[in-house]
Amino acid sequence: MGRIENALKKGEKNLIAYLTAGDPCIEKTPELVLGMESGGAALVEIGIPYSDPLADGPVIQAASTRALSKDISIEKIFDAVEKIRKESQIPLVFLVYYNTIHNYGGEEFLKKCEETGVDGLIIPDLPMEEQKELPKNAAVSIIPLVALNSGDRIENIVKDATGFVYCISSFGVTGTRDTISNKASEIVSEIKKYTDIPVALGFGISHNKMVEDVNRYADAAIVGSAIVKVIEKTKGSAKEVEDFVASLLR
Repeated sequence: MGRIENALKKGEKNLIAYLTAGDPCIEKTPELVLGMESGGAALVEIGIPYSDPLADGPVIQAASTRALSKDISIEKIFDAVEKIRKESQIPLVFLVYYNTIHNYGGEEFLKKCEETGVDGLIIPDLPMEEQKELPKNAAVSIIPLVALNSGDRIENIVKDATGFVYCISSFGVTGTRDTISNKASEIVSEIKKYTDIPVALGFGISHNKMVEDVNRYADAAIVGSAIVKVIEKTKGSAKEVEDFVASLLR
């Protein structure tokens, strides 16, 4: 069993926390990740800044823009991961658009992930059918995405998956919302028919009541935009982020 599956223990209240690498600066990314862990996050999703992030709403798009304005690079992000690994074994997953992987070289990118301690990749713009063409690396999970309208494709999407399944709780892009679709719990139940790995629910989760509700039927709640707002507001205060993550788990 890998680091991800060990961290997302079933029957517990689990939180996956998201941040954009390099926002507000790459020097703060390691301390923000460690703050998230201290606040109780079970896993951290690190967004790789990209100029055309199709799945991201305005909050995370703005974070990408801020990071890209600071001369961020994939090598600096890998260096930040190495710094995190000197302090922590929390599972780390990149959210990365395929063009970044392609430009780096698929095999080389996966090898660098393994060497630095990245446990998985979420590639929102690469369909499941094309993900099978990626070079294989047993140490790095390709996290499958299941949408509310995946329907008959769910079994094929998740049956060979490792790490965890990312279930998208609403249509559209990322961003905070007041409620989660009633269909979300049904989709999670459907996913669990075909895989034993953890299922996490994301998109729109922004406060502790939503985190608690999601953990009743899923194995983790993913919180992104709400945390990125705190990072922006506090100019990257690791303590403020730690406190906010802790508040989500109360």
